[in-house]
Amino acid sequence: MNEKNIQANPNKIKCTKCGAMLSFVPGTTSLTCEYCGNVNPIEISQEKIEEIAYEEFIRTVDTAPKLELTVVECQSCGATTTLDEGVVAETCDFCATPLVLDQTQTAQIIEPKSLLPFKIAEKEGMDAYLKWLKKLWWAPNNLSKAARRNGKLSGIYIPYWTFDAQTSTTYSGQRGDDYRETERYTNSEGKEATRTVTKTRWTSVSGYVSRFFNDMLIVASKSLPEKHIDKLEPWDLQNLVPYDKQFLVGFKAETYQTDLETGYNEAQYKMEVIIDSDIRSDIGGDRQQVTSSNTSYSSIYFKHILLPIWLSAYRYNDKVYRFMVNGRTGEVQGERPYSWIKITLAILAVIAIFAAIYYYSEYY
Repeated sequence: MNEKNIQANPNKIKCTKCGAMLSFVPGTTSLTCEYCGNVNPIEISQEKIEEIAYEEFIRTVDTAPKLELTVVECQSCGATTTLDEGVVAETCDFCATPLVLDQTQTAQIIEPKSLLPFKIAEKEGMDAYLKWLKKLWWAPNNLSKAARRNGKLSGIYIPYWTFDAQTSTTYSGQRGDDYRETERYTNSEGKEATRTVTKTRWTSVSGYVSRFFNDMLIVASKSLPEKHIDKLEPWDLQNLVPYDKQFLVGFKAETYQTDLETGYNEAQYKMEVIIDSDIRSDIGGDRQQVTSSNTSYSSIYFKHILLPIWLSAYRYNDKVYRFMVNGRTGEVQGERPYSWIKITLAILAVIAIFAAIYYYSEYY
């Protein structure tokens, strides 16, 4: 299975009145014609969002139905994208590098089953970004101008895995209860004195904890900085709708670089951190030591979902910076340059202040 970064475009949909291409309007459930204004509602399926039994699927993954795409790979960052028909020039949304359009390949992916449609429009996303820029300390003065010069955002659906699991954990360890004692000691002057010290009484413990994890979210993209994309959370997953290509009209959709099994391993790691906290809470006391734990997982289900972001990559002093906006909430995260002139001047100002304080304390 090809696990590269792929952006999938659905077939174009034409307006039934004038024949122009339709596009999905964020914040609605319809396709709108930019030329005649004709509105085409999207009929959202009332079927329950499908969750797939993980272990059974893994056994049959090689023969499971796949979505086949024709893609072009960015020679700079490795992102692989599809293009609209008739496009003769295009730039990579992830690194702002021109794409070489005569090098295409075929990729197969597991088709997503649900998504969150865009709710924030492009203008709202850009306004949120420019507002975020103004709050950045130590940013170059002309950064906002450079960002505006780029002039547009790319609407992209980013791939995620979600995992459900029932966990049962047995553990053993030590519970520490603090207590205070007064002790005598000899101080620096050679005199006997008393002081209160805290000591810990340790008791061996063992026990059992259980937890059901629902929709443990794992980003399946490696095209964007994880430390920033994680901060776009939370997502309103309760509003997921069944996957429908009509929501992708006018947008792109990246496929997973993190495959299903790797995603599940990452989910287990996140679960283990929470389970460890549950164990310590169950042990109680003032301190805890967990010497062993054994967790069994059951009722494991997963979903492949798409979540919406507005993305822009721009160059500043020959370096690429990327920012992203949560397409549901308007939360902004991203990379930014620093103005070393501002930082240097600030350091010099602090040095000058301390020098002035020292001067006046010495001579006045």
